[in-house]
Amino acid sequence: MIEPGDAVALARELVRVDSRNPSLARGAPGEREVARVLAEILRAWGLRVEVSEAAPGRPNVVARVGDSASGGRSLMFNGHIDVVGVEGMVHPPFDALERDGRIYGRGAADMKGGIAAMCAAATRAARMGLGGELVVAAVADEEHASIGTQALVASGIRSDAAIVTEPTRLSIAPAHRGFAWIGVEVHGRAAHGSRYDIGVDAIRNAGLLLAELDALDAGALRERTHPLLGHASLHASLIEGGTAMSVYPDRCTLRLERRTMPAESAEQVVEEVRAACERVSRRRPDFRADVELELARSPSDVPEDAPIVRALASVIEERGTSARIEGMSAWTDAAILNDAGIPAICFGPGDIALAHAAEEWTESAEIEGAAGTLTDLAIRWCAGRSEGPCS
Repeated sequence: MIEPGDAVALARELVRVDSRNPSLARGAPGEREVARVLAEILRAWGLRVEVSEAAPGRPNVVARVGDSASGGRSLMFNGHIDVVGVEGMVHPPFDALERDGRIYGRGAADMKGGIAAMCAAATRAARMGLGGELVVAAVADEEHASIGTQALVASGIRSDAAIVTEPTRLSIAPAHRGFAWIGVEVHGRAAHGSRYDIGVDAIRNAGLLLAELDALDAGALRERTHPLLGHASLHASLIEGGTAMSVYPDRCTLRLERRTMPAESAEQVVEEVRAACERVSRRRPDFRADVELELARSPSDVPEDAPIVRALASVIEERGTSARIEGMSAWTDAAILNDAGIPAICFGPGDIALAHAAEEWTESAEIEGAAGTLTDLAIRWCAGRSEGPCS
């Protein structure tokens, strides 16, 4: 039994459970066991807990404290319980070794430290009394397709604001870029390597397109900026083509990732790639390519003067620390919550630079600091008056 509200002990307990995402690591166990462990602990801590599957074998844990009928505001704490693979790690991934004030393990930073902090905060806030309702959502699959938070939103759960406890080094992160994954199939014509008169080199033509996209990345995309996020960007992630040395390749497949700014749409991004193809085809008449959007996720952008940002900054400063407002470098489930009408920002222990790394750790003091800050925020936020019903 972990002492109720002990964030550091809970973080170590969660890190010890292998919850690698099976969509990313072959043979991985998924979130079932870590969801079971977390649900049992939260029930023992006095929270009202429900476990529901976002997909077969991929559970979400949703816990609640407070009263939705009290008239106070509602708040959601959201975080993911899946982790990525462990190949190349330089320390045991699931021992949760604590050394020199740090907890080491896969997920220590991304983001079981944040999960522990938000669960401890909910428990502490419940003891002190809440004027509204606090929803704690520990979700599956953020590292791949975010089926957990999508299922959460589809179930009708809403709140007046949300904190996603991704690792921000205890900075407030109200914005992050989105992304679009784009597949480009460049077509050629297969022929013997000696038959330059009939062969069309799909790989070389793909190179011409990459040069055109490089100019786009170095030019127009650098001008699309956000005060917290830098500028839009594009890179080529994967390339495949060719069959043999003495054969003109009849196809070359490119897969691109485009990081999008809050004012951009996935449709706009696809049209930019198609326009680049058109520019190449005007110079090279034998150039042909098909462009397809494979996956897109929205950016997230909550104004710096939004009520939830101001409330969190005020709590941080009252606890004796300067409130830092920064952009989040990685994509998070905050975007899905914002798309559902829930103002969601990121704040949590750990450094995103250590996520997925060979060495992953989080400072115990940061986990405890996050838990204390989130406790104070929950009490203050839920004491306000709600502008609408909470589900």
